[in-house]
Amino acid sequence: MQRVIVIDRKKYAAGLFWQPVAVGVVARNYARVLSRGVDKRLNLFAEYRSMVGLGARRFGHSIGMPSAAAEIMESFAEYSSFLAVFRVQNMYWLIAARNGVLIQDNIFDQEIDARAEFDKLSGIPEWGALFAPSAWEIPRAVDKQLHEIFLNNVRAILKPVSRVRARFLSLFLLAVFILGLGYLFKDPVVQMMSPRQQIAKINPELAEEYKKRIEENNKELDKKFNVPKEEIVVAHEPLVMPYELLPNPADRAYLCYQAIGFLMQPIIGWIQTSAECGEAYASVTFKRGFGSLADFYELATDAMPGVFVQEKSDSEIYVTAKLPELMPYASQDERDAETVLREVNTLFQRLDNRVDTNIEIDTIGNGAQSVNLQVVEVGASSKLTPPEFIKIFDELGGVYMTRATWDAKSRNWNYEVIIYAK
Repeated sequence: MQRVIVIDRKKYAAGLFWQPVAVGVVARNYARVLSRGVDKRLNLFAEYRSMVGLGARRFGHSIGMPSAAAEIMESFAEYSSFLAVFRVQNMYWLIAARNGVLIQDNIFDQEIDARAEFDKLSGIPEWGALFAPSAWEIPRAVDKQLHEIFLNNVRAILKPVSRVRARFLSLFLLAVFILGLGYLFKDPVVQMMSPRQQIAKINPELAEEYKKRIEENNKELDKKFNVPKEEIVVAHEPLVMPYELLPNPADRAYLCYQAIGFLMQPIIGWIQTSAECGEAYASVTFKRGFGSLADFYELATDAMPGVFVQEKSDSEIYVTAKLPELMPYASQDERDAETVLREVNTLFQRLDNRVDTNIEIDTIGNGAQSVNLQVVEVGASSKLTPPEFIKIFDELGGVYMTRATWDAKSRNWNYEVIIYAK
């Protein structure tokens, strides 16, 4: 079955098998391992954000073909979660993303099959947007045409999973290039290497005299035109302060709350021990009760689509999901660090909530200059959820929640917050 769609006479690869890539893992290496575990015939891959999608030549895919899913993700950038189906070339293309992670990219020959899969996925709550043909009469769903929304500027293209064929092709092209150069410059090289006929012998005394005159003329010219050498100026990137790229504190807190809620799904026979929201990823740890690994994967596939699962042991599982990026903006508290620290302590004293505070100096440099930033570090435990907890800092600027964790045993939230002061 061909898994290629054509938009404005350009071919796109669809129906790729997408999986998140862990931090620090090389995409090609992960694609090779994933191909061996899923289907060795999946010999092509595309890299997009922190995900890889596997394709195959037998599906009509080819090296250099752009990914249709990546195009849609860019077109729907305002939605972190969406479910969409499009009719294209008498086929139905279904694509779904959850919290910025692709969980479905599939081609259906039959409309009934596409509708059944759409209905199944639409049962998952909190989709940011739904897109479907108007004839389906899906509530809240919008009918879109692909040629109206494709941006045609995403460089997520298919590459070979194995380097062997790519290296062979490179060596072949290099050999052709060298042979071509040899043929082109054959006559000039032969002429250069051939011994030239000597026209006349030069008198050694005259040659030495001529050499001395040239040296004297050069010295006079150096004295006459003594121009100082210009100093080499090394260009440096302008300093970018971390407080210039902060997410909105309320949006960041709500995102963490949603991500942890998404990962803390009840899995029968497995116990959630803790969950964490970091700067780029959210994660949760499950301990085995009476369930099995097979039970976990069967239930987690439907409950947490698009996550990355790591088995620490046969009784402990670590699940990770990538966080979507938030719109950055500049924010800094106009007061000095000591004043900010005193204000934070006062706010928590009014709530009768213990807090740990500290002042750190963060040095930012680009090789030519450096700036010392005063950062107030805040650590606290609370029963308040992240959206409620962050409201404590409403009157402060430069606030960033770096970490939020949930302890299932004590049922407490633990927070780490930094504040950029003047």
